[in-house]
This record gives sequence, C-alpha cells and structure tokens, in this order.
Amino acid sequence: MRTCYCLSFLIWTSMLHEVHASSSPKRTNMYLQVERVTGTPKDHGKALHRTKRGWMWNQFFLLEEYTGPDTQYVGKLHTDQDKGDGNLKYILTGDGAGSLFVIDENTGDIHAAKRLDREEKSLYVLRAKAIDRKTGRQVEPESEFIIKIHDINDNEPKFTKDIYTASVPEKSRVGTSVIQVTATDDDDSNYGNSAKVVYSILQGQPYFSVDPDTGIIKTALPDMSRENREQYQVVIQAKDMGGQMGGLSGTTTVNITLTDVNDNPPRFPQSSYQISSLESAPLGTSLGRIKANDPDVGENAETEYSIADGDGSDTFDIITDKDTQEGIITVKKQLDYEKKNLYTLKVEATNTHLDPRFFHLGPFKDSAFVKVFVEDVDEPPVFTMPSSLIEVDEDAREGSIVGQVIAQDPDVVKNAIKYSLNRHTDLDRIFNIHSGNGSIFISKTLDRESTPWHNLTVIATEISNPKQSTQAPIFIRILDINDHAPEFAKYYETFVCENAKAGQLIQTVSAVDKDDPPRGHKFFFELSPEYTIHPNFSIVDNKDNTAGVITRRNGYSRTKMNTYLLPVVIFDNDYPIQSSTGTLTIKVCACDSRGNMQSCNAEALLLPAGLSTGALVAILLCIMILLVLVVLFAAMKRQRKKEPLIVSKDDVRDNIVTYNDEGGGEEDTQAFDIGTLRNPEAREESKIRRDVMPETIFQIRRTAPLWENIDVQDFIHRRLKENDLDPTAPPYDSLATYAYEGNDSIANSLSSLESLTTESNQDYDYLSDWGPRFKKLADMYGGDESDRD
Repeated sequence: MRTCYCLSFLIWTSMLHEVHASSSPKRTNMYLQVERVTGTPKDHGKALHRTKRGWMWNQFFLLEEYTGPDTQYVGKLHTDQDKGDGNLKYILTGDGAGSLFVIDENTGDIHAAKRLDREEKSLYVLRAKAIDRKTGRQVEPESEFIIKIHDINDNEPKFTKDIYTASVPEKSRVGTSVIQVTATDDDDSNYGNSAKVVYSILQGQPYFSVDPDTGIIKTALPDMSRENREQYQVVIQAKDMGGQMGGLSGTTTVNITLTDVNDNPPRFPQSSYQISSLESAPLGTSLGRIKANDPDVGENAETEYSIADGDGSDTFDIITDKDTQEGIITVKKQLDYEKKNLYTLKVEATNTHLDPRFFHLGPFKDSAFVKVFVEDVDEPPVFTMPSSLIEVDEDAREGSIVGQVIAQDPDVVKNAIKYSLNRHTDLDRIFNIHSGNGSIFISKTLDRESTPWHNLTVIATEISNPKQSTQAPIFIRILDINDHAPEFAKYYETFVCENAKAGQLIQTVSAVDKDDPPRGHKFFFELSPEYTIHPNFSIVDNKDNTAGVITRRNGYSRTKMNTYLLPVVIFDNDYPIQSSTGTLTIKVCACDSRGNMQSCNAEALLLPAGLSTGALVAILLCIMILLVLVVLFAAMKRQRKKEPLIVSKDDVRDNIVTYNDEGGGEEDTQAFDIGTLRNPEAREESKIRRDVMPETIFQIRRTAPLWENIDVQDFIHRRLKENDLDPTAPPYDSLATYAYEGNDSIANSLSSLESLTTESNQDYDYLSDWGPRFKKLADMYGGDESDRD
C-alpha cells in the first residue's frame, strides 16, 4: 500500500513539473502548432510544405492555496499572427477574468491575482481573443479554455457530531456494534489521498475498538458489568492521507453507557431479622420492613416478597412496596400474647422479570428468617359468651336469681373482676347484679303484659384498673303465666225486638285476653251460676272463641221490662284457669217486620200516635231553651244579691266600710291592739281609743279572763258580745281579727329543725299510733330502710 501511495505521489509531482515547465515564458508556447503535410504519392521524395492554423487550447492546471511572493503564473496565450510588433492585443473573458485571472494584453501571459481555493471552485472556464489594434478585428476566432485547480491536502477530516451518545447492554459479546461515527474531508477524493480517511481509537481501550474504514465502534472486552462501571468515554480520531504521516486529523468523543440486564439476584443483607408487635395491634397494622438488595435497576430490580414457611404464615402477611422495593410485614390475624408470643417466618424475595440468558448464574431469589415477638398489653375482661338470652317466668319472686354472666381477665395476671348493670338500660331498676359473681336477680315484680323483653347491658371491670371494662348485652324474655282473665272484646249494645221469636240469635260476643299462651287462646262461655236457667235468654258457645245470645221466648214488652241484664262467664283454657263475668245489657226495642230497630224508649208509647219525629225534636229543643232561661234568671238574681255591701260612705248598716283612717302613726300603739287575741296569756287592759272621742265617758269595766278552759267558739262569741256592748267603740262597724289558736296540740312538732343532732337516728314508730290519717307519714318515717342503690 505504501508503494501505491509513493507511485501516486510521483505521478502527481511529474504532472506538476510538466505544468510548470510548459508555463515558463522561456519555453515553448502553450498553444499547439500542428503541421499539415500535403502532397501526392507521385511527389514522393519532394520537399513537404507545412500549413499553419490558429490556436487550439488544452486545459491549464493550477495549484490551490499558492503562497509564493509573486503572482502565480498560469500560462501564455500566443497566435501565429503575432509578429511581435505589438499590433495584436490579447483579451481574456470568462470566470474570474480581470479579478482572479489577469492577462498581459501585449504578451498574452496569464497570472492568478489571488490565492485560489479548490473547495470553493475547482474549475474555471475562460475565453481568449486576439484583436488587431489597428483594425480592431479578431485575428483569431474566440477560443475557450479551462483552468482546473489542483487539490492539495489543506482540509482535515471533520466528524458529523462533536459528541456522540450511545449505549450497549452489559454482558455483551466481544465485537458487538455500539455506534458508527462518520468523518468527512473536503479535499478532492478523486485526486491523490487527501480525502482518504482512516479511523483510530485514542481513548477507550481495551473496552472498545473501532473499524478503521467504517468507523463502527465495537465492544472489545467480554462480560463488561454495569454494576462495576456504567459510563465510558471513547475518543475516536479520523486521519486523511490514508493515515500516513503528514496527513490531517480530527477527533470526536463518544459517551457510551452500559445498560442494565437482570444478571443479579436479590440478596438480603442479613440472614435473620427481629420485629415486635403489641398483641392489640389491629389487622393490617405494619410491623416492619425488610429489603433484599439488587444491584440491577429498573424493572430488573423489581422484587416480590412472600412468606415461604414458618409457624406464622397464617397470622402474618408480607406485601411489596413498589416504590421502595421493600417487604412490609403486616398483621393478618388477631394476636394473643397469652396463646403465643413468638413467631418465626421464612421470607423469600424473588425477581419478577427474569432473563433466561442468565439462568446459569443461579436462582434469582433469596430468603431470610424473621422473628416476631408479641408484647403483652393490659386487655379488658372477656365474657365467656358475647351475649346471653335469659328466660324468666312472669311470676318470679323478687330476689330470685334468673341467670349469671362470667367474664375473665385474659392477661396472665388474672385481675379480679366486678360486675355492674348499665342503668340506662334498666331505668326502672327491675333487675340487679351481684358485683362479685355476676348473678342477675329480680328487684321488682315482673309484668309481661307491660314489658315482655328487657335488654340489659352488663359491665365487667377490672378492680385494679377500672379503665379496663367490657360490656355485654343480656336479653331477658319474660315468659307468660295465666294471670289475666278473659273479657269481652268490646262493649256490646244488644237489643231484642218486641216481636222476637224464641230461638232467635240477637248477639254474637267474643273475648280477648292479655295473656299469650303458647298454644293460642281458647275461650268458653256460659251463663253465670245464679242464672243457670234464664227464662228469657240463653248462651250458646260456638267453640270458636265466640258465643251467641239466643232468645228463649216469644215476644217482649217495653212497658213491662225495657232492659234485661245477662251475666256471662268467660273461661280460658290455660293453667291456672282464669275467668271473668261480663254483663250484657239487652234493651227491648220496637222493630219493623224485618227486625230493624225503630225505638227503644218506653216514653214513646205515651205520645200521640200521629206525632212525627221532627215534632218530638222541636218539643225537646223548646224544653231545653226554657231550662236555660230559668237558669240564667236564677243566676242574675243571685248576682244581684251579691252586690257590694257598701254603696256609699254614709250607709252604716253594712258590716264592712272603708274610712281610710291611717291612725296616729308609729307612736299610736293603742288604736288597734290585737295582741290580746294573739296571746291569750297577755294581761287584759281596757285602752281608750285615741281616734274617737265618745260623747259620754263611761266607766271602763273589766272582764274576767276567758282563756282558761274556754272553747274557741265560745271565746269568739263572748268577744263579739263585748265589742257590741262597748260604749267606747266607734259608731260604725270595724274589722276585728281573732287569731286565737286554743290550747296546745297533743302532737308535737314533726320538724327536724330543732333537733339536737341532724345525723342521729330518730324513732318515728309512735306515728303508727296516731291513726289512719298519719299512715302515710308512718310509712315514710317508720318503715324499713329503702333501696340504697
């Protein structure tokens, strides 16, 4: 290959030498002089004549990027018409004429005025003219020639990107393609090796390699691990001239990432774990987290946790946190410290996305043991039965035990339990409970008919810790006993027609009973024993809890007997048998021929036969109006008698008058002295009234004391008489107040306000001897101690 490159270089050098040699002004002209030989065969041996023709152009070659001190010489234009006397003028037109290329119009020498760049323009087409200066005509026809720019290696290879990014799975085989990089060279690829690019790797060995011709980057090491190293930076060089010395080069950077594959199983960092939980932890409570580490990432690191074995597989559960890839151990079944306080679980962690290519690396799962310690808590008492149904007979005596509840402390210490009833469920305090053993007994009489069910709530409380308590419902059903007698289902209005026949049914009766026998009600009807044989009516039991009233004779008369009373005895069929007597009131009424009642009043017989019902109603209304008028008249007359006694102040015949006399003020202590009446023991004195001056002064007479052994009524009568005969009294009546109470009562005060000690027990048994009027007080104060609950 080097020999080929050297040969190409020699050819290029010889061509360049020929171009320079032909372009020199001291050498031959650039145009071609072609000789045309003319003659015939018969002229063979004679001298040949040469015919000259005009110029004919080949293309010129010019090197790009000329950096010499002078302008670069391109070539020379010359025609055989040029005698060298300066009569011809050379003109150059076309691409770059006058700017890039200039011509000496006298000599026809062409020079490049500027440095040329092949990458900008590699070919120039120009036209040449030779013009006679005198005549101005062309001595040669216009001819076209080409100046071709020869390439030199002045452009380095350039990559399409400054930085490439690529990825390749880890564990890839050697030679796995990663990415292809491409570099371009602006030099002429058809001339020499200036544009021939060769790739090489400057940085990234020994992990990667590059193909020198294609630029494809490949893996160079087997089993590269992302977990060991994930990022690689590779530098690639592109060099022209086929990579030979002196060639130009360019570089690019390729960032290569190893992508993850599931080549690592999950691994627990430790073989055993310990967690604890209170026995009162609710179901679903998170007890702890464990995690199996997986060096992989993404879905390759997704792990599923499960309980593979252990004595707590049915008590605990483990779920996977998708965000953190942790296993969360939760409570699946209610814990009980007293039954079991230690559990051992075998937990497995398994990858969910397996890659068959790496099964040979081993099972992609790991296991660890988890010990769960259950901690004891103070639990409330537990009833042996969550609820109870108790049946008790309605006639059960007070104090009898109807049932029992039992609760225990589930803790190891077994604290003592006390029982109580929630009184909100037994407001009438019909039941009570023994606080020590939970026996439920009756406190009051039961009545199934008023309350057939009692729903109680029993509270069991730890004595040492009253905050720990439990409630349980108790349903008490009152069983019926036959303690109510049957009676008529309703009030019956029974009548019999005057024209009734014997054996006629006039009424059907039924009965009700408050009791509820288990086999249903069964009633029997019969006449009262004293009316076993009734002359007018009989009772027929229909055997279906009803009975019929049957007439026993023909015809009944209202004038003789308008009402009959028929006592009926009703029996039930339960034990003990209860019975009651209901009396039917049977009225005798006038009926039409079809048995419809018309009238049942005996007075109706005395009225004229022709008097209609409307007339009877009118008469009754008139009578009622007259009665109302009489009552109103009597009330008005009585009201007149109750007019005020004092019509005027001058009328002294009345008993009570108003004279608006206020007395003599606070110093007047003798005007109205009623202290004598209020205190019979006070000394009687006759005091002269200050407000009235009598016309005649009578001698004051003293009366004998009246408070000794005098009846109250007699005492008041005598006082009235004395006041009537007192000459010093006012000349009109006045209001006197007598507050004499008589002698002391034989009954002492019942008030405890004057008791010496309020807390001492008093004996009120003597109240029972005071008679029936004090029986209520005797029951209240003299009875036994009431329920202190």
